[in-house]
Amino acid sequence: MEKPAIPAQHASLFTDIDDVARRLAETGYLADTATTTAIFLADRLGKPLLVEGPAGVGKTELARAVAAATGAGLVRLQCYEGVDEARALYEWNHAKQILRIQSGSGAGNWDATKMDVFSEEFLLSRPLLTAIRRTDPTVLLVDETDKADIEIEGLLLEVLSDFAVTVPELGTITATRTPFTVLTSNATRELSEALKRRCLFLHIDFPDPDLERRILLSRVPELPEHLAAELVRIIGVLRGMQLKKLPSVAETIDWGRTLLALGLDTIDDATVAATLGVVLKHQSDQVRASGELRLN
Repeated sequence: MEKPAIPAQHASLFTDIDDVARRLAETGYLADTATTTAIFLADRLGKPLLVEGPAGVGKTELARAVAAATGAGLVRLQCYEGVDEARALYEWNHAKQILRIQSGSGAGNWDATKMDVFSEEFLLSRPLLTAIRRTDPTVLLVDETDKADIEIEGLLLEVLSDFAVTVPELGTITATRTPFTVLTSNATRELSEALKRRCLFLHIDFPDPDLERRILLSRVPELPEHLAAELVRIIGVLRGMQLKKLPSVAETIDWGRTLLALGLDTIDDATVAATLGVVLKHQSDQVRASGELRLN
C-alpha cells in the first residue's frame, strides 16, 4: 500500500506588510499598498496569487522581485497556446529509454529493464514538478496563464491544491516546502472560476505619475528629476491614445536610459520623434503618436 503523502510545510517569507514594501524596494520594485498587502497575504496564507493587468505593468517583474527580495529560487512556466502536461509537469526521456532497452536487449529480463527505464534517471522534470521538488525557498511563476489552453487549468488546479504530483511509475511526489506561487494574466480570456477560487487576486494597472516617476528615478538614478517628470508626462499622454501596444513601465525606464546615453538633459519634439521607437514598437502607433503630438 502506498504511504500517504506528507503535507507540504509552509514557511512565511515576510514578517509584515511593511517588510514586503521595504524588501521589494531594495530590489528596485516600488509597490503600492494593495500590492504589498496581496503579497503578504499570499505568503502568510500559503495561497497562490493571481496577478492580472495589461501587458507591461510589472506582473512578471513582481514575481522576480519577490524571489530576489527573499533569496528564493525562481522557477518559471511560460504559458503559450499548445503548452501541455509534458512541457509543464514532466515527461520521460524516451531517447535515453530506447538506448537503455537496446543495450539490454540480450539480457532477457524485461521486468528489470522496465523498472530501470521508468526510474528517476529517465524522468525529465518540467517547471511545475521542479518547483514541487525543491527544498529551498522557491517562487513559482506561471506566466501569462491566459495564453494556455483551458486544459492546463485542470492541471494547475490539481498541482496547486496540495502541491503533490502522482507519477504512476514512481508514486506521489509531494512538496516538502510550499513554493510562493504567482500566476499572471493579461486577461485575454477569462480564467475558470475554479482556478480563481484557488487564488488570491491582484489587479495591477499602470502606475500613477508620481509612482512611475519614483520607479524611473530608482532604476535610472542619474536622470535629472525634471527630465524624469517630463518623460512620465509624455508616457501618460501616449497611454491615453488608441495604440496597439501601450508603453510599458520597462519602456519608460529604457527611454530614460536612452536620453542619458544621448547626453541630454532636456527633451523637445525633435528628441521625442527621434527616440519614439524606444517606447512604441508598431509603425502605426508611431504614426498616430507623431500626429497627435504634432511632431511632423
